[in-house]
Amino acid sequence: MKTFWSRFFPNLWVEGLADISLDSLKEKGISGLILDLDNTLVDWDSRQISPSVVNWVRESKGKGFQVFIVSNGLAERVEYFSQILKVPGISLAKKPRRVALRKALATMELTREEVALVGDQVFTDVWGGNRLGVYTILVRPTTSKEFIWTRMVRQLEGFILKKFRKSNYD
Repeated sequence: MKTFWSRFFPNLWVEGLADISLDSLKEKGISGLILDLDNTLVDWDSRQISPSVVNWVRESKGKGFQVFIVSNGLAERVEYFSQILKVPGISLAKKPRRVALRKALATMELTREEVALVGDQVFTDVWGGNRLGVYTILVRPTTSKEFIWTRMVRQLEGFILKKFRKSNYD
């Protein structure tokens, strides 16, 4: 039975990118990945990207996945990391709104069933992905340093994630 809170539940919740089985996603028919940027791929206040993230994106593309960054962040930041990772990106996405996510789907020429969205926030990434109907994967934030607003929202996320855990173990 769907509850009000289930709209905020991810399909999968993992520690980080390395814990996402690309082969398992392929078995589900997924061939496109929409990735959040801040606190998913890189710390929100950093211009450094770890070699493990670069390798994970490279491996994803090597396995045939189309990769696309969709971020609520500023254009200059998204362009910078898009160039490093050699993937397209959309900035100022206004997630959980679906406009930018739909644009990513259209650019990749994939259906909702063929795409997974990976992000660190329940109310932007997971909810936006669920509203669009893509497979959603929640990762733990890369750092605890965040905007004050995001820190406040994390409190409510904790409540929702407790409900998610309970629904998966009942």
